[in-house]
Amino acid sequence: MLGDSTAVGLGDPLPGGAWRGVGPLLADALGVDPAGYLNCSFTGARIACVRAEQLPAALAHRPDVALLVVGMNDTLRSDFTPHRLAADLDHVLTALARTGALVLPVRYHDHGRVFRLPGSLHRALRARIGDLNGAIDDVVSRHGVPCLDLDAVPGTYELSSWSVDRLHPSELGHRLLARGFSDLLGDAGYEVPSPVSLTCSGGAQVSALDHVGWLVAKGIPWLWRRGRDLVPHAAGIMLRSAADRRRCGPVQEEAPVTAH
Repeated sequence: MLGDSTAVGLGDPLPGGAWRGVGPLLADALGVDPAGYLNCSFTGARIACVRAEQLPAALAHRPDVALLVVGMNDTLRSDFTPHRLAADLDHVLTALARTGALVLPVRYHDHGRVFRLPGSLHRALRARIGDLNGAIDDVVSRHGVPCLDLDAVPGTYELSSWSVDRLHPSELGHRLLARGFSDLLGDAGYEVPSPVSLTCSGGAQVSALDHVGWLVAKGIPWLWRRGRDLVPHAAGIMLRSAADRRRCGPVQEEAPVTAH
Protein backbone atom coordinates (compact mmCIF):
# COMPACT_ATOMS: atom_id res chain seq x y z
CA MET A 1 0.00 0.00 0.00
CA LEU A 2 1.39 3.39 -1.02
CA GLY A 3 -0.07 6.84 -0.58
CA ASP A 4 -1.40 9.39 1.87
CA SER A 5 -3.57 9.40 4.99
CA THR A 6 -6.41 7.52 3.30
CA ALA A 7 -3.93 4.74 2.52
CA VAL A 8 -2.79 4.86 6.15
CA GLY A 9 -6.40 4.08 7.13
CA LEU A 10 -7.44 7.34 8.78
CA GLY A 11 -11.16 7.33 9.43
CA ASP A 12 -11.24 3.62 10.31
CA PRO A 13 -9.82 3.45 13.86
CA LEU A 14 -9.27 0.20 15.74
CA PRO A 15 -9.60 -0.29 19.51
CA GLY A 16 -6.27 0.74 20.98
CA GLY A 17 -5.66 3.63 18.60
CA ALA A 18 -4.29 1.98 15.44
CA TRP A 19 -5.76 2.48 11.97
CA ARG A 20 -7.10 -0.25 9.69
CA GLY A 21 -8.54 1.01 6.40
CA VAL A 22 -8.67 -0.16 2.82
CA GLY A 23 -5.36 -2.04 2.71
CA PRO A 24 -5.95 -4.55 5.51
CA LEU A 25 -9.59 -4.98 4.49
CA LEU A 26 -8.53 -5.92 0.96
CA ALA A 27 -5.69 -8.11 2.23
CA ASP A 28 -8.22 -10.06 4.32
CA ALA A 29 -10.47 -10.48 1.28
CA LEU A 30 -7.54 -11.85 -0.72
CA GLY A 31 -6.40 -14.14 2.07
CA VAL A 32 -2.99 -12.46 2.28
CA ASP A 33 -0.79 -13.49 5.19
CA PRO A 34 -0.29 -10.42 7.43
CA ALA A 35 3.48 -10.90 7.04
CA GLY A 36 3.05 -10.41 3.31
CA TYR A 37 1.24 -7.07 3.63
CA LEU A 38 3.29 -3.87 3.66
CA ASN A 39 1.93 -0.36 4.09
CA CYS A 40 4.48 2.29 3.08
CA SER A 41 2.03 5.22 3.22
CA PHE A 42 2.09 8.19 5.60
CA THR A 43 -0.13 11.18 6.28
CA GLY A 44 0.39 14.27 4.15
CA ALA A 45 2.14 12.33 1.37
CA ARG A 46 2.12 13.70 -2.15
CA ILE A 47 2.94 11.90 -5.38
CA ALA A 48 6.56 13.04 -5.20
CA CYS A 49 6.76 11.58 -1.67
CA VAL A 50 5.64 8.21 -3.00
CA ARG A 51 8.36 8.29 -5.64
CA ALA A 52 11.17 9.44 -3.35
CA GLU A 53 10.30 7.91 0.04
CA GLN A 54 7.80 5.06 -0.33
CA LEU A 55 8.76 3.42 -3.61
CA PRO A 56 12.15 2.01 -2.49
CA ALA A 57 10.56 0.02 0.35
CA ALA A 58 7.78 -1.19 -1.95
CA LEU A 59 10.28 -2.37 -4.56
CA ALA A 60 12.29 -4.24 -1.93
CA HIS A 61 9.09 -5.98 -0.82
CA ARG A 62 8.39 -7.16 -4.41
CA PRO A 63 4.58 -7.16 -4.14
CA ASP A 64 2.16 -8.94 -6.45
CA VAL A 65 -0.33 -6.07 -6.12
CA ALA A 66 0.29 -2.45 -5.13
CA LEU A 67 -2.52 -0.05 -4.25
CA LEU A 68 -1.76 3.62 -4.86
CA VAL A 69 -3.98 6.23 -3.19
CA VAL A 70 -2.36 9.64 -3.53
CA GLY A 71 -2.81 12.99 -5.24
CA MET A 72 -5.44 14.90 -3.28
CA ASN A 73 -2.79 16.61 -1.13
CA ASP A 74 -1.15 17.85 -4.32
CA THR A 75 -4.32 19.66 -5.39
CA LEU A 76 -4.22 21.74 -2.20
CA ARG A 77 -0.72 23.12 -2.65
CA SER A 78 0.47 26.27 -4.39
CA ASP A 79 3.13 24.42 -6.43
CA PHE A 80 0.56 22.14 -8.09
CA THR A 81 2.02 21.09 -11.46
CA PRO A 82 0.13 18.40 -13.43
CA HIS A 83 2.97 17.45 -15.79
CA ARG A 84 5.34 16.92 -12.84
CA LEU A 85 2.74 14.79 -11.09
CA ALA A 86 2.33 12.71 -14.25
CA ALA A 87 6.10 12.20 -14.50
CA ASP A 88 6.35 11.06 -10.87
CA LEU A 89 3.34 8.76 -11.23
CA ASP A 90 4.73 7.28 -14.43
CA HIS A 91 8.04 6.56 -12.68
CA VAL A 92 6.25 4.78 -9.81
CA LEU A 93 4.14 2.62 -12.11
CA THR A 94 7.09 1.78 -14.35
CA ALA A 95 9.33 0.76 -11.44
CA LEU A 96 6.69 -1.43 -9.81
CA ALA A 97 5.68 -3.04 -13.12
CA ARG A 98 9.30 -4.12 -13.64
CA THR A 99 9.04 -6.24 -10.48
CA GLY A 100 5.90 -7.90 -11.82
CA ALA A 101 3.45 -6.00 -9.59
CA LEU A 102 -0.01 -5.00 -10.75
CA VAL A 103 -0.47 -1.37 -9.67
CA LEU A 104 -3.97 -0.10 -8.95
CA PRO A 105 -4.16 3.71 -8.73
CA VAL A 106 -7.24 5.85 -8.13
CA ARG A 107 -8.73 8.84 -9.92
CA TYR A 108 -10.64 11.32 -7.81
CA HIS A 109 -14.18 12.49 -7.21
CA ASP A 110 -15.38 16.09 -6.72
CA HIS A 111 -14.48 16.34 -3.05
CA GLY A 112 -15.89 19.85 -2.74
CA ARG A 113 -19.34 18.22 -2.81
CA VAL A 114 -18.38 16.24 0.30
CA PHE A 115 -16.60 19.00 2.19
CA ARG A 116 -19.22 21.63 1.24
CA LEU A 117 -16.70 24.30 0.31
CA PRO A 118 -17.75 27.87 -0.55
CA GLY A 119 -18.40 28.42 -4.26
CA SER A 120 -15.07 29.89 -5.35
CA LEU A 121 -13.02 27.37 -3.35
CA HIS A 122 -15.18 24.55 -4.68
CA ARG A 123 -14.55 25.65 -8.28
CA ALA A 124 -10.84 26.02 -7.60
CA LEU A 125 -10.57 22.56 -6.08
CA ARG A 126 -12.73 21.00 -8.81
CA ALA A 127 -10.47 22.49 -11.47
CA ARG A 128 -7.39 21.15 -9.71
CA ILE A 129 -8.94 17.69 -9.37
CA GLY A 130 -9.81 17.76 -13.06
CA ASP A 131 -6.19 18.50 -13.94
CA LEU A 132 -4.98 15.79 -11.56
CA ASN A 133 -7.36 13.25 -13.08
CA GLY A 134 -6.17 14.22 -16.54
CA ALA A 135 -2.59 13.45 -15.52
CA ILE A 136 -3.64 10.16 -13.91
CA ASP A 137 -5.70 9.16 -16.96
CA ASP A 138 -2.75 9.75 -19.29
CA VAL A 139 -0.41 7.59 -17.20
CA VAL A 140 -2.99 4.84 -16.63
CA SER A 141 -3.76 4.70 -20.35
CA ARG A 142 -0.06 4.50 -21.20
CA HIS A 143 0.50 1.61 -18.79
CA GLY A 144 -2.79 -0.16 -19.45
CA VAL A 145 -3.53 -0.80 -15.77
CA PRO A 146 -6.92 -0.83 -14.00
CA CYS A 147 -7.83 2.34 -12.12
CA LEU A 148 -10.46 2.82 -9.41
CA ASP A 149 -12.63 5.82 -10.29
CA LEU A 150 -13.77 7.20 -6.93
CA ASP A 151 -16.46 9.28 -8.62
CA ALA A 152 -18.12 6.03 -9.74
CA VAL A 153 -17.81 4.15 -6.42
CA PRO A 154 -21.33 3.68 -4.97
CA GLY A 155 -21.84 5.88 -1.93
CA THR A 156 -18.99 8.29 -2.67
CA TYR A 157 -21.18 11.34 -2.07
CA GLU A 158 -23.10 9.95 0.92
CA LEU A 159 -22.03 11.33 4.30
CA SER A 160 -22.06 7.85 5.84
CA SER A 161 -19.05 7.05 3.65
CA TRP A 162 -16.99 9.80 5.32
CA SER A 163 -15.60 10.37 8.77
CA VAL A 164 -16.53 13.49 10.71
CA ASP A 165 -13.73 15.49 9.08
CA ARG A 166 -15.22 14.77 5.62
CA LEU A 167 -11.64 14.37 4.42
CA HIS A 168 -11.10 10.67 5.10
CA PRO A 169 -13.39 7.70 4.47
CA SER A 170 -15.31 6.27 7.39
CA GLU A 171 -15.11 2.53 8.06
CA LEU A 172 -17.90 2.11 5.51
CA GLY A 173 -16.00 4.30 3.06
CA HIS A 174 -12.85 2.22 3.45
CA ARG A 175 -14.92 -0.92 2.91
CA LEU A 176 -16.35 0.57 -0.28
CA LEU A 177 -12.82 1.34 -1.49
CA ALA A 178 -11.63 -2.18 -0.64
CA ARG A 179 -14.58 -3.67 -2.51
CA GLY A 180 -13.87 -1.46 -5.51
CA PHE A 181 -10.24 -2.62 -5.60
CA SER A 182 -11.30 -6.25 -5.15
CA ASP A 183 -13.65 -5.95 -8.12
CA LEU A 184 -10.77 -4.67 -10.27
CA LEU A 185 -8.58 -7.54 -9.13
CA GLY A 186 -11.33 -10.06 -9.87
CA ASP A 187 -11.70 -8.62 -13.36
CA ALA A 188 -7.91 -8.96 -13.78
CA GLY A 189 -8.08 -12.68 -12.95
CA TYR A 190 -7.13 -12.62 -9.27
CA GLU A 191 -9.02 -14.88 -6.86
CA VAL A 192 -10.90 -13.08 -4.09
CA PRO A 193 -11.78 -15.85 -1.60
CA SER A 194 -13.69 -13.62 0.85
CA PRO A 195 -15.60 -10.73 -0.75
CA VAL A 196 -15.30 -7.46 1.18
CA SER A 197 -18.29 -7.01 3.49
CA LEU A 198 -19.98 -3.62 3.71
CA THR A 199 -21.15 -4.42 7.24
CA CYS A 200 -19.05 -2.40 9.68
CA SER A 201 -17.36 -4.50 12.35
CA GLY A 202 -14.15 -4.67 14.32
CA GLY A 203 -13.53 -0.94 14.36
CA ALA A 204 -13.48 1.38 17.36
CA GLN A 205 -16.71 3.11 18.33
CA VAL A 206 -16.34 6.87 17.80
CA SER A 207 -18.42 9.16 20.00
CA ALA A 208 -19.79 12.62 19.25
CA LEU A 209 -17.23 14.02 21.70
CA ASP A 210 -14.44 12.35 19.70
CA HIS A 211 -15.81 14.00 16.55
CA VAL A 212 -15.88 17.46 18.11
CA GLY A 213 -12.41 17.00 19.60
CA TRP A 214 -10.96 16.03 16.23
CA LEU A 215 -12.63 18.96 14.47
CA VAL A 216 -11.30 21.52 16.96
CA ALA A 217 -7.83 20.03 17.48
CA LYS A 218 -7.02 18.93 13.93
CA GLY A 219 -9.75 19.61 11.38
CA ILE A 220 -9.94 23.40 11.57
CA PRO A 221 -6.13 23.87 11.76
CA TRP A 222 -5.75 21.55 8.75
CA LEU A 223 -8.29 23.52 6.70
CA TRP A 224 -6.55 26.77 7.64
CA ARG A 225 -3.12 25.52 6.55
CA ARG A 226 -4.32 24.05 3.27
CA GLY A 227 -6.71 26.92 2.55
CA ARG A 228 -3.82 29.38 2.49
CA ASP A 229 -2.48 27.56 -0.56
CA LEU A 230 -5.81 27.09 -2.32
CA VAL A 231 -7.35 30.54 -1.67
CA PRO A 232 -4.98 32.45 -4.04
CA HIS A 233 -5.89 29.96 -6.78
CA ALA A 234 -9.59 30.45 -6.03
CA ALA A 235 -9.13 34.23 -6.14
CA GLY A 236 -7.55 33.91 -9.58
CA ILE A 237 -10.54 31.93 -10.83
CA MET A 238 -12.91 34.59 -9.50
CA LEU A 239 -10.95 37.39 -11.17
CA ARG A 240 -10.79 35.58 -14.51
CA SER A 241 -14.52 34.86 -14.32
CA ALA A 242 -15.29 38.52 -13.62
CA ALA A 243 -13.06 39.61 -16.53
CA ASP A 244 -14.81 37.18 -18.86
CA ARG A 245 -18.21 38.55 -17.86
CA ARG A 246 -17.04 42.11 -18.57
CA ARG A 247 -15.74 41.13 -22.02
CA CYS A 248 -18.87 39.21 -22.96
CA GLY A 249 -21.35 41.70 -21.59
CA PRO A 250 -24.73 40.77 -20.13
CA VAL A 251 -26.05 37.34 -20.94
CA GLN A 252 -28.80 37.45 -23.57
CA GLU A 253 -31.80 35.25 -23.09
CA GLU A 254 -32.24 32.68 -25.83
CA ALA A 255 -35.35 32.90 -27.98
CA PRO A 256 -37.84 30.14 -27.31
CA VAL A 257 -37.73 27.20 -29.70
CA THR A 258 -40.91 26.86 -31.71
CA ALA A 259 -41.99 23.47 -32.98
CA HIS A 260 -42.84 23.29 -36.66
